[in-house]
Amino acid sequence: MTPNPFTTPRDLLRYATTRFNTAKLFFGHGSAEAFDEAAYLILHTLKLPLDKLEPFLDAKLMPSEVASVMAVIDRRSIDRVPAAYITKEAWLGTYNFYVDERVIVPRSFIAELIPEYFSPWVAEPEAVENILELCTGSGCLSIMMADAFPSATVDAVDISPDALAVAKRNVDTYKLESRINLIQSDLYANVPAKKYNMIVTNPPYVNSASMKALPQEYLAEPQIALDGGSDGMDLVRKIIAGAAERLTDDGILMVEIGNEREFAEAAFGELGLTWLTTSAGDDMVFLLTAEQLKLV
Repeated sequence: MTPNPFTTPRDLLRYATTRFNTAKLFFGHGSAEAFDEAAYLILHTLKLPLDKLEPFLDAKLMPSEVASVMAVIDRRSIDRVPAAYITKEAWLGTYNFYVDERVIVPRSFIAELIPEYFSPWVAEPEAVENILELCTGSGCLSIMMADAFPSATVDAVDISPDALAVAKRNVDTYKLESRINLIQSDLYANVPAKKYNMIVTNPPYVNSASMKALPQEYLAEPQIALDGGSDGMDLVRKIIAGAAERLTDDGILMVEIGNEREFAEAAFGELGLTWLTTSAGDDMVFLLTAEQLKLV
């Protein structure tokens, strides 16, 4: 049997990067390119610090360690399993969350706005008492919002019991059981009859044409969490229609719609959508006030 030619993380990093580029993998679940994803997967598999590649590049690895990394490289490049499902973790900013195939891999531009307390739209973060998150998935945004708004109770809603099981694991990890209520519900159906300072959602919004063209990595995710109907706005319409009666007078609705701004403007442009600035530009997340929603 031919001995494995790889003996160091440097060897494996070069090989994995080439494999990932050759396979033309899609990087939309955390990493931006083949090199970054290869480094992350190698460090995670070897149980090394994720922010310290350099000191370990030329360390000699045991054959069993090399075999473990090679198996991960194969899963990513042949089976095209998203990296987060391989490592069972995903990062949003400095937050680490457990994920598996029961939820989509967390990726939200709303997460970038939470450390700034949704300024200037929330004047007094400490005065926020009730937050509703629809389509919570793994619970990541609810956890981040509970952290940012310490006086708030968060109702985190999802239609999928599988997703809520993952969310419960994350809520328990962050010890927020007393402040985050996980609710199985088709949008507002089982939501408590109370007023919320904020309704926040990253719902299924991929339009039918885009669903047919999704990369294989996205097909590994629960399709119910992606498919937004013909124009991507099916659930968004229901969310907007029911928001006004559930918001306080100065409440806000925040909706992430990814690359679907054209469809969102066509469907709701007459309401005067405010587009929030994120790292991807000004067309990923829109906001409506309670006052605007009363016109629906």
